[in-house]
Amino acid sequence: RKIMLADLPGKRCSKARNQNRMQYVGEQGHMALLGHSLAAYISVLERERLRKLTTRILSDTTLWLCRLFRYENGSAYYHEDDREGLVKVCRLAINTHYEDYATEGFTLLSSKHPVIYQSAACRPGLGQHLCSQLGLPLSSLCIVPCNTMFGSLHRMDVALLDKLIRDDSESGKLPLLLIANAGTPGAGHTDKLSRLKELCVQYNMWLHVEGVNLATLVLGQVSSTVTAATKCDSMTLTPGPWLGLPAVPAVTLYRHEDPALSLAAGLTSSQPVEKLRALPLWLSLQYLGHDGILQRIKHASQLSQQLLENLKTLASIKTSVEDELNSPVVVFRFSQDSAPSSGGSVEGYLEGERDILDALNRWLGEQLAQQVPLSGVDVVELEDEGTCVRFSPLMTAAALGTQENDVAALVEKLGEMIPVLSCTLRFRQDFKDEVLQQASLSYIEDQSWPGLGGVRYEARTTDLDEDKRHHSVEKINSDLLKKLMELDTDLYFSDGPEFCEEKNCIFIGMATEDLDVAELVETVVSIGRDIEESGKLFENMTEVVRRGIQEAEQQLQKANEEKLMEEGVLRQIPLVGSVLNWFSPVQASVKGKTFNLAEGCLDSTEPVYSIKAQMNKEASLDSPKSITKRFPGQKLFRRQGAGSDSVSDTSSVSQLEESFRETAEVPQERHVHIVAETASSDQRVPEGQETESVDALR
Repeated sequence: RKIMLADLPGKRCSKARNQNRMQYVGEQGHMALLGHSLAAYISVLERERLRKLTTRILSDTTLWLCRLFRYENGSAYYHEDDREGLVKVCRLAINTHYEDYATEGFTLLSSKHPVIYQSAACRPGLGQHLCSQLGLPLSSLCIVPCNTMFGSLHRMDVALLDKLIRDDSESGKLPLLLIANAGTPGAGHTDKLSRLKELCVQYNMWLHVEGVNLATLVLGQVSSTVTAATKCDSMTLTPGPWLGLPAVPAVTLYRHEDPALSLAAGLTSSQPVEKLRALPLWLSLQYLGHDGILQRIKHASQLSQQLLENLKTLASIKTSVEDELNSPVVVFRFSQDSAPSSGGSVEGYLEGERDILDALNRWLGEQLAQQVPLSGVDVVELEDEGTCVRFSPLMTAAALGTQENDVAALVEKLGEMIPVLSCTLRFRQDFKDEVLQQASLSYIEDQSWPGLGGVRYEARTTDLDEDKRHHSVEKINSDLLKKLMELDTDLYFSDGPEFCEEKNCIFIGMATEDLDVAELVETVVSIGRDIEESGKLFENMTEVVRRGIQEAEQQLQKANEEKLMEEGVLRQIPLVGSVLNWFSPVQASVKGKTFNLAEGCLDSTEPVYSIKAQMNKEASLDSPKSITKRFPGQKLFRRQGAGSDSVSDTSSVSQLEESFRETAEVPQERHVHIVAETASSDQRVPEGQETESVDALR
């Protein structure tokens, strides 16, 4: 072993490489990877030596696993796909019940159809894969529902299973195999394995068990429900994720007395190379030892207990665990049951409330996984509870290197997000009511959106056809979303979920306690109205400019005709006109024209050059709109002093308006001085030079 570790390829630069790896690979991981290289070298040995070596590796690994997981007198089948062991075991059961199956084949099954039973809580697609690999019709698969009245909602209903087996036996079918769970894929619950074993013995069925809770069999204290798995006919283990071992095979332990049937089912092989699959696991188990394996499983169980104890202290968090004293999988979700405080309401959430809570819990799980990645939490969909957050350290802790401080960080982040979830749930109805009061906004009902909800700004123009109106609404809402995203606020604005049916919408994310819903809606309406008005001006500008060009062309043509009548025809002849203009110059007056975009007409340029008229026009301009000022550091849509003893909103706004007026006095005085200087300069223009300045302006 020492030589192997010293000669490990790439060992010297492993620390630098670990920084770029997605999965933590420790020394035991390097041993597993080394096993694949050694298997390739060993496969070229002399045949007899290869047979002896592979037989020893296979027998030692099988013996260690059977002792670790308390599975006496068992054999082992090593496979890459964790479903392959179940396929081989089922083929073994078929060979056992149908004696002439090896020669007659599937013709024997037509007389007595085999039936495979599995729990509704099993991993999706497992039964379909099994039937596909065995060539059985889907009618051979029977899904057993879970408990609905008593016990865990994730456990198989034993009484209903007994009835189904009895009915199939009476109808001439053959109950073949039962798939049970020692830790369901979703919630980590364990079926009543002892009662299921009794049913299998009664009806001569094969009992197969799989699940993450089988890892706890190596511990000193194990729950009786999991210990019953040691009496089953076969079990599938996945030591790779449990121990943090990359690229090691899954193992199916089974008991059967006839080695010929095991060989026919493919559980054993006479090829020495096939036995080398156990080499990576053999090296890793040797490196870890019994204490190392026990420590990793125990550490994962302690992490689950640590999280479960902390979740009990958090309000609005419900857990779904099978055994609070010894549960390696913790499933929890946010649920608002208490009465709402001031500032929000939950009226109208009876219908579709679960969909809203599922969306919030999905957001919660994604945020926790993103902010505390070493925790290994993920989102799981359960049939009864809905969307939940799952913490399964047995499957993730060894690979991620999860420690107690990671669980503490997870609990801290969860405590910070609970108020946000509660406020968002309360303000959703208030936001809907505010939006419905605005004629220019439409409320978008999307219960899968984790936030306040969605709105759409509707154009007020009714004289457009359907296509133009749709294009106008799309343009307005697109620009409105960009404007809202540029605001100084903590709110999140988006165009909605990826597969949202509604288009041209603006969705608003999670809310906090100090959110001013009325101000938020008013801001959306105000910005949308400004965008709509500016869009109308841009749309009308094309027509206005077109009419102005036509009018200007007519004015130019009229001016040319007047020039011709005034100067005469002779002056238009190139050579004659030059001679006449030299003897008798013509004083032609130039009349300037300006195009007014606002009114869409041609005006004379004479008022432009009158400084007094220009000053009058500046004075007649509309005063700028008042801008609501906020305290330094206060972001938009926040109620100042919400939930505290600070000053009220009215006094805050009035103080800011007074300060704004004081700061505005200085620029106003400067404007008066500039106007005065301009007027005085107008009086100092000498007579006769005014025409030249006007011509220069032209």
